[in-house]
Amino acid sequence: MKEGPSIAPIAALAGDPGRANMLAALVSGMALTASELAAEAGVTLQTASSHLAKLEGGGLIEVSKAGRHRYFRLANDDVAAMLEAIMGVAARTGQMRTRPGPRDSAMRKARVCYDHLAGEMGVLLLDNLVKTRHLARNGDSIKLTRRGESFLQDFCIDIHSLASARRPLCKPCLDWSMRREHLGGALGAALLERFHELKWIDRDGSSRVVRFTRSGEAGFGRMFA
Repeated sequence: MKEGPSIAPIAALAGDPGRANMLAALVSGMALTASELAAEAGVTLQTASSHLAKLEGGGLIEVSKAGRHRYFRLANDDVAAMLEAIMGVAARTGQMRTRPGPRDSAMRKARVCYDHLAGEMGVLLLDNLVKTRHLARNGDSIKLTRRGESFLQDFCIDIHSLASARRPLCKPCLDWSMRREHLGGALGAALLERFHELKWIDRDGSSRVVRFTRSGEAGFGRMFA
């Protein structure tokens, strides 16, 4: 018998078309109800409930309650990274659900991957932080430098609080549209939140698209481009 992790159960969970559409909707980082996810998957509420029970049992999603409502979200950023990588393979091999259009262009420029910035702007952000030696790459790992700590604290990001969290501080995440890596982990999430605080970005609640304002694109360009 072969030892080590078995990918078959996870692949089977994510491989069903209905469950795949549900997971793709949750990559936005938003928590959605069973009814909303049923609409995303194009299935009945009863079928959606069955799918959600399997996804929760497999550790891919988690559920929280607010009053009478139950909300579903991805279990963690590892699941989001896995889905983003699968999307990259699908895009490379031509397995696209819709024809490219204006929304596709916006998705490729900037979007949310779980809770951090992805797309062209996300890749540009990571490239700049490495080029300016605020982050250091060593193979597949990324570490924050002392120079980076000072830079990000000046940008009003509490590095010490992030470093004490249980999730990784810096984590490379393969970008499906750019086929390169953007910045995930606690720092990636904190940067996206900071962009929102500065009103550099607007989010459409019905999609993963992130739109930079005119002042936001100028500010991002000064700091990270």
